[in-house]
Amino acid sequence: MAARGIHSLRFNQDQGCFTCCMESGLRIYNVDPLVEKAHFDNDLMGSISMAEMLWRTNVIAVVGGGNRAKFADNTVLIYDDLSKKFVMEVTFTSLIKAVRLRRDKMIVALQREIHVFSFPTPVRRLLTLETRDNPTGLVEIATFVTAQRQLLAFPGHKLGSVQLVDLSATEAGSSSAPITLSAHQGALACLAVNGNGTMIATASVQGTLIRVWDSVRRNLLVELRRGADPATLYCITFSRDSEFLCVSSDKGTVHIFALKNTSLNRRSTFSNMGFLGNYVESQWALATFTVPPECACVCAFGTHNSVIAVCMDGTFHKYVFTAEGNCNRQAFDVFLDVCDDDDF
Repeated sequence: MAARGIHSLRFNQDQGCFTCCMESGLRIYNVDPLVEKAHFDNDLMGSISMAEMLWRTNVIAVVGGGNRAKFADNTVLIYDDLSKKFVMEVTFTSLIKAVRLRRDKMIVALQREIHVFSFPTPVRRLLTLETRDNPTGLVEIATFVTAQRQLLAFPGHKLGSVQLVDLSATEAGSSSAPITLSAHQGALACLAVNGNGTMIATASVQGTLIRVWDSVRRNLLVELRRGADPATLYCITFSRDSEFLCVSSDKGTVHIFALKNTSLNRRSTFSNMGFLGNYVESQWALATFTVPPECACVCAFGTHNSVIAVCMDGTFHKYVFTAEGNCNRQAFDVFLDVCDDDDF
């Protein structure tokens, strides 16, 4: 079934809920069990291009976009589901590419700038950082309150590089100096930061390798291979305990890698043949499962070694994996089962 009118999907910070931004408004779903928790129709919000929950609180950041937008695509609005009203808006001079929330900060990515605000009260611009051209709004931040570092990661000025900023001691107009990590030779396509801010995962537009870095020492921890042929990556996600990482792509396969015990990952049978070079030195996925190919999806970790993928066709997939690399489907559902042709 094609759920036309979905603009974007995104999990919240504890990976227990996800937002579905649509031409007909916004819906919020709980993951386990899969159930719709909130439904904001077109009359209230218009069509929505992106949304960011603040954990499981009543605070939701939204950006308008689509054929029935009520709000400009250069404005972030904060909706309070407790008071059932919009309580704040911040407007920028250009199109918003991404919004990220911590309990104490809001991050907004534009095409060539990253804006950092104190949040929720008072909302004050703390910092503006310049980036290279960033059309997909790549930006991530450590979200745990107990994070060792409030690590902010976004594309650096040099092709394939990542800029790292620790926002822990940020005051108006000041911050620790950005540090540049040379991650790939090609342009960045995907980026993730674990909840504690100790690790960063990166991938280039080639989409074959995922590199995981120590954010403090800035050294490569492990190189993971998604496949041999190029692919468009949709997301990279750390498990909450940072023991595993999952990746989705347009090949229709979700790859699960072990990070804490990397010996669980598969190795090439040609690993002793040195002339094959780095191709065999990379680690391959511990486990994989498939979703509809060429249908964008985002993935997250559930309880008891489970991985959830929600797709732009409105389908929900849940698989459980084992240390031996087995991957068994636990659930398949359609979270968006109503599609009124009159809406689109």
